[in-house]
Amino acid sequence: MAHLERDKKKLLNRVRRIRGQIDGIERALEEHRDCTATLQMIAACRGAMNGLMKQVLEGHLLEHVLDPKRKPTAEQSRATEELLNVMRTYLK
Repeated sequence: MAHLERDKKKLLNRVRRIRGQIDGIERALEEHRDCTATLQMIAACRGAMNGLMKQVLEGHLLEHVLDPKRKPTAEQSRATEELLNVMRTYLK
């Protein structure tokens, strides 16, 4: 998983930020904070998880589904870009 090793620092930073968000949600629940604010925190955490998922999936697709040692055909490039666009839209 070369892409995981290459992006390790960025990925770990994302995970640490997500952990901080989850800790914030836990505190909000323990302190009986306003449900609207808590829901916003949950939504933000979900967005952060989706961003992490998108980054790992994109690396997987580009390094393991396509062969990085070979130039993809025009059809493969088009299909890959279409899939990445769908994935980016879905994981917003």
